[in-house]
Amino acid sequence: MAEGGGGLGTKYDVGMGLAERERTCTLTHPKWGPALSRRDYLLRENYLTTVPLARDGGITHWILTVAGLPAGERPILSSCESLRKRAVYCDGGKVVEGVAHGIGSVFTEEGYRGRGYASRMMREVAGRLRGWQAGRGVVGGEGDEDGVARGRVLFSVLYSDIGKSFYAKHGWEPFESCHVAFEPAAGKTEGGGIARPIGYHELAELCAVDERLLRAELSRGGGGRGRKKTRVAVLPELDALLWHLMREDYMTKCIFGKTPTVRGAVAGEPGRRVWAVWMRGYYGGLNKDEGNTLHVLRVVVEDAEQADEELVDGFRSIVQMAQGEAAEWKTQDVQVWNPTAKVRGLMDKCGIEFEVVERDVQSIASLMWYGEGSTDEVEWVANEKYAWC
Repeated sequence: MAEGGGGLGTKYDVGMGLAERERTCTLTHPKWGPALSRRDYLLRENYLTTVPLARDGGITHWILTVAGLPAGERPILSSCESLRKRAVYCDGGKVVEGVAHGIGSVFTEEGYRGRGYASRMMREVAGRLRGWQAGRGVVGGEGDEDGVARGRVLFSVLYSDIGKSFYAKHGWEPFESCHVAFEPAAGKTEGGGIARPIGYHELAELCAVDERLLRAELSRGGGGRGRKKTRVAVLPELDALLWHLMREDYMTKCIFGKTPTVRGAVAGEPGRRVWAVWMRGYYGGLNKDEGNTLHVLRVVVEDAEQADEELVDGFRSIVQMAQGEAAEWKTQDVQVWNPTAKVRGLMDKCGIEFEVVERDVQSIASLMWYGEGSTDEVEWVANEKYAWC
């Protein structure tokens, strides 16, 4: 993969030594890890390679460097990482499964900026990811008749913190990037007595139901008049949520000396439930609430045909529980990314004030489609925080 003759080349996990990983983490600590000491940040980054989504090759670390130099002596001109995830798309009413890659931690050291190194790396990574680890992490085998596309990478996603143009020119088109923000409210942890807390032990069942519902939603088709768009989604499976929650556990253990027990809330009876799963993210630590957010990873309405009036009390109770958790755990707000029309209707009716924020610089959801047609012809379903990496 690297060019000969002293040229540049993108190296990946197999050829990247532990010392180089530590070096990249040391460089990124001031930007992404100020809530932790450098030591704890380095330990966290190593820990995150062992969680279910990332282990067994699920995470790949990429660096742009000079070909021909040994590890430890070559410069790290730019770096990033990718996480392999299960994903699906709808093809003529049939839900097809494959692999998606989530790209994160794109970074160029200050002394190397302005030389086009990040652009070079992203071009090479984009090409490599089209076939990277295809078939791994996919249920079933090649030739299955139940919608399994073994050996196929469907798309890749990233979340730009530098606006929409840089990654768009390299093929990652920006998608809807808005969120609804609720203020923390102390004393509302019990959620009015209607919603019930979600802990780790409820997640497996809820994720299984969520995946079934999402597949059904995709198979119903989308778009309006004329040609329908290709509908795609990252699957909200248990491992995808655990990546966020185990990351949260590490952060809260370092910052507070304890980990949360409430990971979300659910209201209603099976078949007619509404639920939300959340995690607390910290960039400010205890000294500065700014940058600390209770992120709702996913909101699910189990019966989409159920009347809002039957759901709104339970939804209000869920929001109140989230507000109470946000206050207890020192976050500045509760954010719900890209709520569906159904969820937005419940927000409007629940009687709790909120702010709608259209993001144009930070966390811009961006996708590169590897199938037929252009990314402009793709509809990203369930474009929520759980897919972030």
